[in-house]
Amino acid sequence: MSIDVNNESGTEVDEQAILDIARYALARMRIHPLSELSVIVVDADAMEQLHIQWMDLPGPTDVMSFPMDELRPPGKDDEEPPQGLLGDIVLCPEVAKKQGEEAETQHSMDEELQLLTVHGVLHLLGYDHEEPDEKAEMFGLQAAIVDGWRAEKGLTGPSPAPTVS
Repeated sequence: MSIDVNNESGTEVDEQAILDIARYALARMRIHPLSELSVIVVDADAMEQLHIQWMDLPGPTDVMSFPMDELRPPGKDDEEPPQGLLGDIVLCPEVAKKQGEEAETQHSMDEELQLLTVHGVLHLLGYDHEEPDEKAEMFGLQAAIVDGWRAEKGLTGPSPAPTVS
């Protein structure tokens, strides 16, 4: 799995954890090991520009996903997953920090960025949360991936509750 993390935000973030949880999420979703993903960490001004340009919405957001080859998880266990370019995930630590502080179960900016990385991966794989049933599926999968990764890493305490909407 080729995953690049590029921090352009000026904020110190745990890039290794972002890389690790992205790799874990892609493996859990059975994405081809030669697929490629890019994660870019930007400041609030850059995120706001992207949010306006692509979503026509004001202000910075927490995460944006830009799919490339529209890869999807294979349907059956014996099915060979396709290889390709997943796309880009853009994260904003300033928004992540605020969301982590305001969450029901308060957590750090880095924990929020980990959650947002998984959220972005799932969007790249075609998951969405516009409808209640889609939201339940995506957020359930997101929680299972984050919990599994945290357990594998031996991290204690409650996993961050979903703060993305």
